[in-house]
Amino acid sequence: MQKVIIKSSVELTREQKLKLETGLNKVASDIDYIIDEELIGGIAIIDGDKTLDATALQDLVDMKRLTDKLVYESMSKGIAIKDIPNLLKERAKDIIDNKLDFKICGKVISAADGVVHIDGLNNCCYGELLLIGNDAFALAMNLTKDSIGAILLSSSSVGYGDTAYATGRIIEVPVGDTLLGRVVDPLGNALDARPAIRATQSRRIEFPAPGIVDRAKVKQSLSTGILAIDAMIPIGKGQRELIIGDRQTGKTSIAIDTIINQRDKDVICIYVAIGQRAAAVSKIARTLEERDALKHTIIVLSTASDAAPLQYIAPYTGAAIAEHFMYAGKDVLIVYDDLSKHAVAYRTISLLLKRPAGREAYPGDIFYIHSKLLERAAKLSPELGGGSTTALPIIETQAGDISAYIPTNVISITDGQIYLEGELFKAGQRPAVNVGLSVSRVGGAAQTKLMRLLSAQMRLEIAHYRELSVFAQFGSSLDDTTKEILVYGAKIVEAIKQPEYSPLGELQEEIYLYAIVNKALKNVTVNRVREFLEAYYKYVVAQAPEMCSEIERDGALNDVNEQLLKKLTSDFVSAFK
Repeated sequence: MQKVIIKSSVELTREQKLKLETGLNKVASDIDYIIDEELIGGIAIIDGDKTLDATALQDLVDMKRLTDKLVYESMSKGIAIKDIPNLLKERAKDIIDNKLDFKICGKVISAADGVVHIDGLNNCCYGELLLIGNDAFALAMNLTKDSIGAILLSSSSVGYGDTAYATGRIIEVPVGDTLLGRVVDPLGNALDARPAIRATQSRRIEFPAPGIVDRAKVKQSLSTGILAIDAMIPIGKGQRELIIGDRQTGKTSIAIDTIINQRDKDVICIYVAIGQRAAAVSKIARTLEERDALKHTIIVLSTASDAAPLQYIAPYTGAAIAEHFMYAGKDVLIVYDDLSKHAVAYRTISLLLKRPAGREAYPGDIFYIHSKLLERAAKLSPELGGGSTTALPIIETQAGDISAYIPTNVISITDGQIYLEGELFKAGQRPAVNVGLSVSRVGGAAQTKLMRLLSAQMRLEIAHYRELSVFAQFGSSLDDTTKEILVYGAKIVEAIKQPEYSPLGELQEEIYLYAIVNKALKNVTVNRVREFLEAYYKYVVAQAPEMCSEIERDGALNDVNEQLLKKLTSDFVSAFK
């Protein structure tokens, strides 16, 4: 028969032992009395998998929870900070007067691979932060009849028999301007060589997405500075645009170029690295700093060596930081690099928690965890400040298979996708965007009138070129019209090539497009296309600065400016030839 263990800070008197034996309906041989000097005061009764904790340590935990709660209420409900000591005194009196109100805590029955199973703890809620031992924290993920499954959020050692407490809180992370230019972990701790982060505000990592009535129409452009994307797959503020492709096809480069392009546009950027190599993220941070873009960027880093729970919460931490700025009326760009690794981390957690596995061993709610994350990106209505969060999730495919489980899930959640093709990348096209498989479902509404008109024509030209180039590979005889389409199509492809970390301004993109669509490259050789476009843009800006200002202001060409630009183009083509 298993004995009952009674812990106390000092040896109990005979009378006290007799009262306990009577109350527990046990004889002395059924009870082991243990002296534990760390308890400070009070007793703890352990009967198998149940623990009745009436120690002073538990009271201190209760006081800590109450203090946190009162400080939170002081900020959210208007309780004055000066009133908190009096409220704490009242609570302390309640604890003293009700010593027999035992608190039930839990006990760790297994701990491995960042996952713990806890017996007891009947007052726990899903997603609640748990305290295990003295300094280890975990997140409750599984609530079953017999036990609670939780994921560890700290590196503290946790073992069988450790006591677990419910804190009554959801995970919060620091937010605010103090994080700008910093590299932090998923819990908001600094990872760079600078001083610790001292934020005055925090926010829950889990938060409901804005409702339909709280959203406004996507109608402002978020320029990436990449001609191929801004012209044919435009992104609007508040949109969720997926970047998808095989490994090493330039997915991260597109995201970094977009962040660099926001440096003078009052857009705050958040780069969430999930399961990435620390050296690769360090290189990205240096690149942003060299291009004066780190000052408006926050990097949330969970490396490949981090435990699966930290990789799982990383994108939610980034979303919480973004929401703080969005609800303050600011525009935010957030990059999730990448959600494929996030799905793998969640699968690892779910399997360790012994959840039923579905397709490809992923749990049944894998779609839900990504949808609740990406739905938090939105353009808010003017009544809520008009802020926005634009999400660029990244998904890695295997051998170009976009019909796999996770890619199809995320494609169905987002508002379009930028598909990067490995074959185009190997052929030297940068970015390697496949125009046929890429689409933006709402970004066209955010384009300027001029950009929308020109890009529609260029998309048709490229599609026609790609279609004919397939047949041209067979070496069959081609008529002059087909040859002309193939030759000019090759020049358009060359024109939309762009080196890394060299984003273009919106006016520059429109001037380039005008030259491409109006056949200004007809007599230019392919190897001189980039040279022609750069010289053409400088010429137009120098010759007609007022026209350029009007195009930037109105986003359109009036009849007078159109005639002027046509003449400038003709003059430059003649001079360049």
